[in-house]
Amino acid sequence: MGKRSSFERVERDFYPTPMAAVLPLIPHLPRVFSYWEPCAGDGALNDHLQSKCHVTYESLSDIEPQVDSIRRFDALSPNLPSSLTSVDYIITNPPWDRKILHPMIERFSKLRPTWLLFDADWMHTKQSAPFMPYLRKVVSVGRVKWIPDSKMTGKDNCAWHFFTDK
Repeated sequence: MGKRSSFERVERDFYPTPMAAVLPLIPHLPRVFSYWEPCAGDGALNDHLQSKCHVTYESLSDIEPQVDSIRRFDALSPNLPSSLTSVDYIITNPPWDRKILHPMIERFSKLRPTWLLFDADWMHTKQSAPFMPYLRKVVSVGRVKWIPDSKMTGKDNCAWHFFTDK
C-alpha cells in the first residue's frame, strides 16, 4: 500500500476514503460548494462530504467505478466532462502512483482549485519540485486506517494538498 508496507497493493489503488481522513478537510471548504470527484471509486468520499457539507452539485467519475451511480471516465483523457465548467473544486483521493498522480496535479490545478489526498512525504522530495508552485495549502491528516476491518493504520502520514495555478 505504501512505501514501507509489506501488504500487496490493491489494483488501481482503490482504497475507499474513510470519514477520519475527510474530517480535517471540512474546515477548509466553504459553507456551500460544488465539485467534481474524478477518482470516486465507490463514492465514499462523496458520502462523507454530503454528510458534513452543503454540496450544491457533485459530478462523480472513475476509470473503474465500483458502483453504478458513478460514471466511467478517465480523468486524464483529452476530453473533459462538460459538468466541470460548473463546479467550484476538484476533490479526490487519487492513486498515489506518481505516473498517475503527477499528471493529475498538473492537469487539475489548471482547471479548478483542487484538493488531493495523498502521502504527506511527497512534498519533501525532489519529484515534487515542479508542482510546488501550484501547492497553496497542506492539511495534515496523519495515518489513515484504509482497511476498515484491519487493526492497523497505514504506515504513511497523509495530507490534503490544495493546488491551483491562480
